[in-house]
Amino acid sequence: MNPSLAQVHERIALQKSALPEMYGNIDFSQSPERYTEILAESSLPESLRQMPPPPADMVGRVKAYTMLGDVTADAYAALMGEYGFKRLVEMLTTACDKGLDAVPDAPPELVALIGEMETKPDWLDMDLVREGARLNRLPMAITSPWMIRGAFLATFLNKYTALPMAITGTLGYSTSARRVNETATFFTVTTLPGALEPRGEGFKAAAMVRLMHSMVRFNILRRVKTWDVSVYGIPVPQVDQMPAGLIDVFLLAYQMLGEGRTEFTAEERARVEFSRYRCYLLGLPEDLLMDTPQGIIDIMNARSASIREGFDDETCGTLVRATLEAYLPPDRKLGHRVFNALEKRLARLVLVKHFLGGDSQIAREIGVPVRPLDYAVAMVLFPYISAKMALYRFALSVPGLRGMADRRLTARIRRLLKRYGHAEFTTNAEAYRPAVPVTA
Repeated sequence: MNPSLAQVHERIALQKSALPEMYGNIDFSQSPERYTEILAESSLPESLRQMPPPPADMVGRVKAYTMLGDVTADAYAALMGEYGFKRLVEMLTTACDKGLDAVPDAPPELVALIGEMETKPDWLDMDLVREGARLNRLPMAITSPWMIRGAFLATFLNKYTALPMAITGTLGYSTSARRVNETATFFTVTTLPGALEPRGEGFKAAAMVRLMHSMVRFNILRRVKTWDVSVYGIPVPQVDQMPAGLIDVFLLAYQMLGEGRTEFTAEERARVEFSRYRCYLLGLPEDLLMDTPQGIIDIMNARSASIREGFDDETCGTLVRATLEAYLPPDRKLGHRVFNALEKRLARLVLVKHFLGGDSQIAREIGVPVRPLDYAVAMVLFPYISAKMALYRFALSVPGLRGMADRRLTARIRRLLKRYGHAEFTTNAEAYRPAVPVTA
């Protein structure tokens, strides 16, 4: 059962007393400048503003969770002064790999974090999650390597939500490449067989991402004196985890409604449950994890409609350019250089089609112009990718070929993970830079 709005506000206010070193000076009764109730001023695309508004209760939850961090992971990150961040990472990885018994004198905060992640929600059906992971291995192995940069660019389109990335030193080409590859690693590793089980690779990756986000919150609130909560709100609030975690099922839900369908098929349901559980492991409140097509659309649009629109070149533009120009492969071999050059061109089209409503003029304004050569590359690559996907779909539908095809996809994912490199999922406070003042 979802908590009431009153209970949600109690949970948010609890941060102040539970972690006074982080949240003691924050007035949780105030809405930050980044939050808006005026649709025309929001980041919701104009093409969606004519849709029926989300339910009022849902809008209220999104507004409340704009000021929610991750209480459990934040408490563990707050131990940095006592243990140092390297020791915190070591204890967390050991607990994920071998269990809490393998961590001598494990702090209660670590026990609480692992315990929370290992607690199964009432709605969870792990068989569906495993099936969803299997179904996601195909797009993750074949399509995502060409799409991840374009999707990552979309996270920099708003100055209020992009600022933590700018502060944490993700403005250079090398650091941008590392963050893109780490993001690709997380979403890719979670699709491996058994990855989201306790001791699984995806389970550990989710724990590390939670710790990284909490470290960012801790370091910004403690070290960055120019971070203004009345303007930006809580760094990396829970509602900002939703787009990356739910974008695939969000697009699926829109496609379904366009086809006049309101019920998921069995395979679609498995994909949805996989995404919901992955978000749950990342610490998202369960009442943000909708389980119907309309509910998913409403919660995602409620989130977009709650964020004040704004793009500034110093923060957003710099992040976009650095990410677009970053070299992602691990070496300069000819094949990797060719892939990087072609993939960057597709990234522009992915951004325009899926995140800018097809408006190439907006893309030009933010420094991502789409050129004729980009379309020419897409005309060659998209049919190739589609044909490869169709071939695998056929093999996965044939009982005698299904196991072999899945093993090949799993092996391909392993190779991709090797190419993406080792993901540290950490943040270095010494590289932080002051917050750039935001003007409405």
